[in-house]
Amino acid sequence: MQRHMALGGDEFAPETVYLNSASCGLLPARSAAALTAAVAESASHGTMGRDYLGTGARVRGAFARLMGVPEERVALGSSVAVQSAFVAGSLPAGSEVLVAEGDFSSLVNPLAARAGCTVRAVPWEALADAVRPGTALVAVSAVHALDGRIADLAAIRDAARAHGALTYVDITQAAGWLPLRLADFDYVVCGAFKWLLCPRGTTFMVFGGERGEPGGPGWPVPAHAGWVAGEDPGESNYGPVDRPAATARRYDEPHAHYSYVAAEHSLGLLAELGVDTVHAHNVALAQQYRAGLEAAGFTPRAAPGSAIVSTPGLADAEPRLARAGVRVSVRGGLLRAAFHLYNSTEDVSRALSLLVP
Repeated sequence: MQRHMALGGDEFAPETVYLNSASCGLLPARSAAALTAAVAESASHGTMGRDYLGTGARVRGAFARLMGVPEERVALGSSVAVQSAFVAGSLPAGSEVLVAEGDFSSLVNPLAARAGCTVRAVPWEALADAVRPGTALVAVSAVHALDGRIADLAAIRDAARAHGALTYVDITQAAGWLPLRLADFDYVVCGAFKWLLCPRGTTFMVFGGERGEPGGPGWPVPAHAGWVAGEDPGESNYGPVDRPAATARRYDEPHAHYSYVAAEHSLGLLAELGVDTVHAHNVALAQQYRAGLEAAGFTPRAAPGSAIVSTPGLADAEPRLARAGVRVSVRGGLLRAAFHLYNSTEDVSRALSLLVP
């Protein structure tokens, strides 16, 4: 069997066998050091640091490069739910929104809460076929948080285009390990505190599709824009923002400074390693784990090519794993293990040794 050592060198030294990246990722050493320094700096320079706007600009660029999208199409935010509420608010009253049954609540609930809109939920595998005339928006997670299933994004995109619907893709469980093509989708949101190894409070929105320049047809009103969204933030502190930024920065929220300080370094590490390298590493470990469970008579949920493996009949093992220093999670009655760059073949063997008689 090919052995897979952890990636990232000295950046990670967890005290546990951490197989829980689908809940939240580990912070690299470089990110933790930068965060510690930023907190110390605040004692003299305040909680926005010495270079608040510069930090946001650098992180925007780092995310754009990692995801292969134009920097001017990326907005900074704080949570997926807030961004979903923004997308919902941009829809006309009476719009139909198509979602997958059981998709993550932060994506779906703000859409369902939009007064005057109707959310229609269909089985995950039927999403592309369920798009119909009158569907205004199709919203889906690229990777299902419960069991790691990977959406057929190309089929969903094509079906939406054929019926004139917009697309909204949540890549929170995919960005950082799964190679993605994002430019073809109208809205893409990413909570970066999982596989992108950033602190909570780091979220990105990508405005793709066939839009022209920001402010033109197809671009929503920046309804929640504040001072950071002005073309010149220094002149946008009082009264209405008369000159929104000429890029997707017009949709920025004032970012959580500490989170973004650390995010710059986390994204830098992933850029050094490369998403393709991380993908191959993660999937190989997940396949090893899946094979071990199947050999013992367990049947993980089908999720070809995923770094997440969720298995029925093992939820009761989670406390025992935790006591032994193996961190996993239980979701929907399934024991969920998620494999990332800081995991190794030895981690898989350790988990299996506690699960397989």
